[in-house]
Amino acid sequence: MDGKLIVSSSPHISSPVKTKNIMLDVIIALIPSLIASIYFFGPRAAVVVIASVATCVIAEYICRKVMKCEQTIGDLSAVVTGILLAFNLPSSVPIYVPIIGGLVAIVMVKQMFGGLGQNFVNPALLARIILMNSFPVLMTTWYPSGNFGADTTAMASPLANIAAGNVDALPSYWDMFIGNIPGCLGETSALALLLGAIYMVVRKVISPVIPLIYIGTVFVFTFLFGGFNLTYSLSEICAGGLIFGAIFMATDYVTSPLTNKGKFIYALCCGIITCLIRVFASLPEGVSYSIVLMNIIVPLIERATVPKPFGTVKEAK
Repeated sequence: MDGKLIVSSSPHISSPVKTKNIMLDVIIALIPSLIASIYFFGPRAAVVVIASVATCVIAEYICRKVMKCEQTIGDLSAVVTGILLAFNLPSSVPIYVPIIGGLVAIVMVKQMFGGLGQNFVNPALLARIILMNSFPVLMTTWYPSGNFGADTTAMASPLANIAAGNVDALPSYWDMFIGNIPGCLGETSALALLLGAIYMVVRKVISPVIPLIYIGTVFVFTFLFGGFNLTYSLSEICAGGLIFGAIFMATDYVTSPLTNKGKFIYALCCGIITCLIRVFASLPEGVSYSIVLMNIIVPLIERATVPKPFGTVKEAK
């Protein structure tokens, strides 16, 4: 025999696609939303993003240095976490808010559990929840878009108007679609988010299963809960962080199921929990809580939906 039979442990098939390549694709997919946030909320949006990203990168570098582990800032995952966290914040928050959020996301949620691939929930989302409970006023003070952030009069977000029954105060579908509404930096422009989603699906970074099932579930349930009101259902989809969460948060590799059946169950439950919180709870938004709750349950979903190896015989009871 000319060739040698090499015996080694799994994995036996390697891929040229590395973590850095995937994270770079996610960053590229987030660029339309970044541009939209700066356009609608002004230079202040860029300041919040820079503060968040810088904190995440520096915190990861220091953590890896202190723990005497291999440096991982080069894989760009800290940059992605920083952008996602910033996109979950209003443009008006003081700079110390994204700094605290970045420390929570990287140090507490990511590095204390072993780094990338070991975190049990999405770091940016859990950081947002902690910030929401720590600074409720700052995290729910919305300023209108337009005029490049020149308007300083706070106003209610579309979801807050829906929760309060002020349907007449809702902006037009077009304004909600392009992002000309109050809200967090990255969640307002459905158009920019969909452009990013198309890019990631084409690049095979994400599967469309989770976003489609998640958004579709919210549409169906809000249509039923809203008395078969199409306007109400479409407003629930375009307003708030549903599209952003479904595309960029719920599809996180580490905290979402791998099997197709698991993805379906995961996304369906995310949609149901989101609707229950929005419709029946005191909070107008439920995306963050629903995804984090389902992140925790993912190991159980994986265990229940893992395919059986070919040729396995069912054990007799």
